[in-house]
Amino acid sequence: MAKILVADDEVDLEMLIKQKFRQKIREKQYEFVFAVNGNDALSKLEEHPDIDVVLSDINMPEMDGLTLLSKLSEVSPLIKAVIVSAYGDMDNIRTAMNRGAFDFLTKPINFDDLDLTVQRTIKHVAQVRETLQAIKENNILRMYVDENVLNFMNRREFESHLMVNETVQATVMFIDICSFTAISETEAADTVVKLLNNYFDVMVKEIITQKGHVDKFIGDAVMAVFHGEFNLDRAIDAALAIRKNIEALPSQSLFSPKVSIGINSGEMIAGNIGSATLRRLDYTVIGDAVNIAQRLQSAAGEGEIIISEEAYNDIKESFNCEHVGEVKLKHKTNPMVIYKVID
Repeated sequence: MAKILVADDEVDLEMLIKQKFRQKIREKQYEFVFAVNGNDALSKLEEHPDIDVVLSDINMPEMDGLTLLSKLSEVSPLIKAVIVSAYGDMDNIRTAMNRGAFDFLTKPINFDDLDLTVQRTIKHVAQVRETLQAIKENNILRMYVDENVLNFMNRREFESHLMVNETVQATVMFIDICSFTAISETEAADTVVKLLNNYFDVMVKEIITQKGHVDKFIGDAVMAVFHGEFNLDRAIDAALAIRKNIEALPSQSLFSPKVSIGINSGEMIAGNIGSATLRRLDYTVIGDAVNIAQRLQSAAGEGEIIISEEAYNDIKESFNCEHVGEVKLKHKTNPMVIYKVID
């Protein structure tokens, strides 16, 4: 059973939540604890150390939700918080995310959406707990089992996953934050990292919304992969949303964030790439289609989403594109015709 703390000074919310989730409460899937402000929430967390998720309003007396967020990690690093507030402007969202919020929902509450968000948050907390438990058990095991036996066990298990490789049809998207190197040379390291993570958060949300996954972060760039039906269309939808949301963010020290994006589809190899000796692998995609996506991103200017002519022919009825012309891509004998996605 998941235990959820709700921090909100609205007097009717407790009754409303109990009504909306009565079946899951009755089936002992959820147990709710209620607090009227941040101070009350911290007291309830002391009384109930097994709380998994906190749902918190922002505007509350005595201690607001954003202040509560900053104190949750001191109480327990495993607790995940979801902000549920009528104040859904970008400043509040960014502040909440910077202080560790797992998600942000706006009022009036859509309870179906809230339920899905709670389920996802609970699942994330459970995965973290399982990982920590596995680490703990492994450390205990090392106290009683010979190190050579453990190394052999780990190696056999590790190597059994090395062969999970396949050829897939997918779409790869590379997103670069234009001219970010310049700000990294003038701002403090802490400022640069926080700013970069803010930008990445915006990108990741849109990638996940379109059922893609982040393959890796490369400096100030992101590589994302989209599998399944309409993977190219979904990648372009994600790119358009990322461009719009990044450009809507406030400037920082005269730096206005913009992205350049390259997208390409095709056959590629998906597998565990890395060092078996170090036992460090990334499940990633490689191949010519991936390389082309990266080079299309290099050919893109500020705010541009660049695709190949082949991709354009696949999506031209769904998206408004502009012919750019031929470009010479690195390690490609023949020039490639490219298009710019407008909307």
